[in-house]
Amino acid sequence: MEQHKRRVRYSGKYPKKFEEKYKEHNPEKYADTVAHVIEKGSTPAGMHISIMVREILEFLEIRPGQQGLDCTLGYGGHSRKMLEQLQGQGRLVSLDIDPIESEKTVRRLREAGYGEDIFQFCLTNFANIDEVAAKYGTFDFVLADLGVSSMQIDDPKRGFSYKLEGSLDLRLDPLHGDSAAQRLRQISQKEFEGMLIENSDEPYAKEIAGQVFDRMRKGAAMDTTMELRQAVEDALAKVSGSMSKSERAELVKKSCARTFQALRIDVNSEFEVLYSFLEKLDGILKPGGRVAILTFHSGEDRLVKKAFKQLKRASVYAEIAEDVTRPSAEECRMNPRAKSTKLRWAVKA
Repeated sequence: MEQHKRRVRYSGKYPKKFEEKYKEHNPEKYADTVAHVIEKGSTPAGMHISIMVREILEFLEIRPGQQGLDCTLGYGGHSRKMLEQLQGQGRLVSLDIDPIESEKTVRRLREAGYGEDIFQFCLTNFANIDEVAAKYGTFDFVLADLGVSSMQIDDPKRGFSYKLEGSLDLRLDPLHGDSAAQRLRQISQKEFEGMLIENSDEPYAKEIAGQVFDRMRKGAAMDTTMELRQAVEDALAKVSGSMSKSERAELVKKSCARTFQALRIDVNSEFEVLYSFLEKLDGILKPGGRVAILTFHSGEDRLVKKAFKQLKRASVYAEIAEDVTRPSAEECRMNPRAKSTKLRWAVKA
């Protein structure tokens, strides 16, 4: 007989730590609690709220019998909605490189009734879409959501957030490759400065890189999220002397976010992956096939915009988005993490 496991105890009226929020981790059992958290404009622990679902479905025009590709399964919100549109006819193939979260998501979708006849999952990077198409054939519709899932951001063990104490990891696949802490020990101060500029347009790249590497030269490990955050704060203290307390706090917040973003992009080779994906994309689409891409920072959006325009001029795409579509004000209120999202689309000739 399986021994009963007591839930994590917490102090105070409400749980504060990620692992203590047991109701939010079990949305099927505690639907009212989860709904309340979302209504307040927060993302429940262990969940991810899919962005711009209505706009994506309106563009993709999914019909029963079609074959689609979700390049980033994540929590499965987009995949589930696309499967609903197929109405039991056709197939959706979903990809992800996170072995931890994807296992949970696939289990939820199987329990929801989506068997292998209509839903297939591949544990692979979306840079490998040509290999996926070689196995399953070309696609009528494709979605690529380039954002990091909330489950990854909110779990301190993954090291994605400068707000939470945890190991400085930042890998989308935590079982392979070097962590962000290891990367910092492999590169030079000048390389880190360039990374901050190229990957996140950080205006204080020189000061932050200088502070981080000065600390490491003096013996600091720079192994945790809080160690890196403190280095950023100390670097900005030298340039924010005349600012008010609230202005300094906002400056630190934005530079911390950009610093973690720059490291995450480097650790996961995100630009290289996106380059590869965009180069192979038209080859996996059927004639008239539709693709929608969600980006979350200017570097990603520039790459997508440039690729779409080049292939439109070459008559590979019959139509592309002339401008980005952004989430509604109401969606941003309900899900603040949607604010930076940009949607671009293309239709193959």
